[in-house]
Amino acid sequence: MAYLYETHMHTCQASACGVSTGKEHARYYKERGYTGIIVTDHFFGGNTCINRELPWEERIDLFWLGYEDALEEGLKIGLDVFFGLEQNYEHDEFLIYGLEKDWMKAHPEMEHWTRRQQLEEVHRAGGCVIEAHPFRIRGYMDRIRVADLFSDGVEVANAGNAPLDDARAMRYAKAKNLLMTAGSDNHHSPAKETFGVLLEKRLTSARDYADLIRARGPIGLYVPEDRFVLPEEALDERHRAFWVNEREETVSLDWQGREW
Repeated sequence: MAYLYETHMHTCQASACGVSTGKEHARYYKERGYTGIIVTDHFFGGNTCINRELPWEERIDLFWLGYEDALEEGLKIGLDVFFGLEQNYEHDEFLIYGLEKDWMKAHPEMEHWTRRQQLEEVHRAGGCVIEAHPFRIRGYMDRIRVADLFSDGVEVANAGNAPLDDARAMRYAKAKNLLMTAGSDNHHSPAKETFGVLLEKRLTSARDYADLIRARGPIGLYVPEDRFVLPEEALDERHRAFWVNEREETVSLDWQGREW
């Protein structure tokens, strides 16, 4: 697979936790040999730096600035740059690919979608949804919510995760036969390390990537070889997952998807 893409990254123009501009990211990934990047800043349910009190269309224009900054530089240096976003619910987060700016301006209700509505409406728009870092552990999180009922696949490798979290995500995805992706979750370029996906064909748009995911096409993972080592004795309390079911309620399940 000849084409390497970053699928998960944040700019300081739209993510409150972002450090680098889109232009800075683009230059770095070009130097790293990537074919392209997908900018996925935190949307309004998450750690956005966009003022939520502004009119909707103005907020969307501001939200797209990081991507547009990266795109301008990418056109100059020969790097593919595409748009995506990351939406947050109860610390379960989703990467969305394939939406256009005008479509987003026409759908202010998207800020208040449930997980199910998000999947359904993004599909109607021709896009896809990937659950980001599903087994991530952080001090502010009260539980793990594995919500693959409401996504087209899962990000099994995330450079911001502990390797054990990614190993569990991989094991879970294999047990459930889920489509798998990888991304860096990069907020600052240069980064400590970068992940990504390897594709057989070069993308011409974010919609191409969404189509590939929804068709369960071939996607290679660009991650360290030892990323998914999971000793049996590593199973512990913190990785007992909580599934979000069709009624937007939580049903306690273990990491293999059995009722706990």
